[in-house]
Amino acid sequence: MRHALFRPFSCISLAIRFSLLVFPEISPAASPGWLTAHDTEIKALVARMTLQEKVGQMTQPDLGAMKDLSDIQTLCLGSVLSGGGSDPQSGNTLSDWSNVHQECQNLARKTRLAIPLLYGVDAVHGHNNVLGAVIFPHNIGLGCTRNPALIQEISQITAKEVRATGIQWTFAPCVAVPRDIRWGRTYEGYSEDPAIVASLGRAAVRGLQGDNLAGSQSVVGCAKHFVGDGGTIFGSTRGEGTLDQGDARIDEATLRAVHMAGYPPAIDAGVATIMPSYSSWNGVKCSGNKYLLTDVLKKELGFEGFLISDYNAIDQLVPPTRRQAADLSDSAAGQVRTPDYKKCIEISINAGMDMVMVTERYREFVSLLQELVHENKVPVSRIDDAVTRILRVKFAHGLMGDNPRLMPDKALQAEFGSPFHRSVARKAVSESMVLLKNEGEHLPLKSTIRRIHLTGSGADNLGMQCGGWTIDWQGGQGAITQGGTTILAAVRNAVSPGTTVTCSTEGADEQGADLAIVVVGEEPYAEMEGDRTDLTLNGKDAGTVSAMKAAGLPVIVLVLSGRPLVLGEVAEQADAIVAAWLPGSEGDGIADVLFGKTPFTGKLSFSWPKTMAQIPASRIGKNAPLFPLGFGLTH
Repeated sequence: MRHALFRPFSCISLAIRFSLLVFPEISPAASPGWLTAHDTEIKALVARMTLQEKVGQMTQPDLGAMKDLSDIQTLCLGSVLSGGGSDPQSGNTLSDWSNVHQECQNLARKTRLAIPLLYGVDAVHGHNNVLGAVIFPHNIGLGCTRNPALIQEISQITAKEVRATGIQWTFAPCVAVPRDIRWGRTYEGYSEDPAIVASLGRAAVRGLQGDNLAGSQSVVGCAKHFVGDGGTIFGSTRGEGTLDQGDARIDEATLRAVHMAGYPPAIDAGVATIMPSYSSWNGVKCSGNKYLLTDVLKKELGFEGFLISDYNAIDQLVPPTRRQAADLSDSAAGQVRTPDYKKCIEISINAGMDMVMVTERYREFVSLLQELVHENKVPVSRIDDAVTRILRVKFAHGLMGDNPRLMPDKALQAEFGSPFHRSVARKAVSESMVLLKNEGEHLPLKSTIRRIHLTGSGADNLGMQCGGWTIDWQGGQGAITQGGTTILAAVRNAVSPGTTVTCSTEGADEQGADLAIVVVGEEPYAEMEGDRTDLTLNGKDAGTVSAMKAAGLPVIVLVLSGRPLVLGEVAEQADAIVAAWLPGSEGDGIADVLFGKTPFTGKLSFSWPKTMAQIPASRIGKNAPLFPLGFGLTH
């Protein structure tokens, strides 16, 4: 994530060198024109709206934090989201999600102007909040495919499964360019290489939104997080040992050449929304940076959609101050620190934020933003611009008019989690596998081998395969969703009837086996919880590999992780090593390459360090990594 580049003769490096000498503006992207097609109708509608109705359109509470769903009607809210783990109260099935979406839309349609909601959700590797949805590999694995057509197809299927629940908006794709793999969101990025991010991010937008944003199988996409979230400095935010929501202390040339690379292609593909980052650029929070949001993104890059803040991100725009004792409700006097929320709103809206993800403070936000307008601290013209941009997306997506598409599509519901969708995910898993070592040519395995022993923390663990942002925000262990195939089940599916496959979590029962497959890696995590100071493979997994080697078995190591891990002695002990990343629900795709049904084609999307001293990537320099960016063996 650091700004110093480790490939001094790459095209990106040369671009940065040139931009240091002469810094041209980025040419505006040539978007498809969907978003401005209804501007005449929108202008007339905005003219009819009250300030309350306009501010309501700019407000997005979290479903789980809403005090009363009737507030959708009362406050004329323009959007609702379900954040990670914010499921319908009735449950987490396809029908539960469809029903709560319809309930919210019915309330929105009862308002004076009957403007439908945009319902948002983090469908970042499939419709990953919903039981039974197909869970695709996280972006770090997809980056290893170098296959834009596949990423577009994955995004199309994700859009279909999202639309099956009625929901119309996903906060994806992430086009961050992570440069320090200690960051817990590394796996949300396609690569440390901006060119790969730009190519695959554009393909994802095309898949989600289709050739026509109004299509019945399209959802609204959201490129995120603008900008520099992948370039923050270690320990620059909540304390030593953190990267998330930090500060990118880099010059503007590097910001543009590296971290802005994914945005012009996404805008060119017609992305309808963009999410500014929690993080800062040289000490200024992106969520309140008018130069970045208005001057660069909207004017220079020509973005015509709307900006949606990250979860409670605007709360961070003003340093917190101690509350007076009289203001405290459940804390000791003087100990609670809170920002001047009204000032936060003023800064962010004036900087160019159009819709604010306010979660539980939505009533306060609606009231304070109206006060700011009445006090002439936020111009009416800025409010009208924000509402116009929001309505552009709603018109373009077919939500407005006499016959808005608000009901879940029954045909798409029939395809939800279907065998075909799973077959595409299985292909994605196979193409994302990277063969790092194959000493003795043990791979591909013969399906007729007499006995295989699987062991390690991830051998039979669907949750570990899927990682974070799966059912719950931080993910979970074990059988966390319906459907899907663990690595153990996949191996058993792949072998001949005469082959015995045994399994234990810590290496026991390997006696008599001809070969051991050890599945090691990281426990599931997402943002905040995923920042780590040490990426060395945990001792328990390393010990399991050592035990299998001591037993005299050929050892195949599969690494389930959201970033490269420092393997230590395991790199020498293993006969073969496969970077399996976070492959999702379809473990059969792993067995396909292990047993030679499909070849290994994946190439590393990140350089793989030998030691922690080589992290971030800028420290590698002349010291060769264990495996360089782009490395990948074939059979």
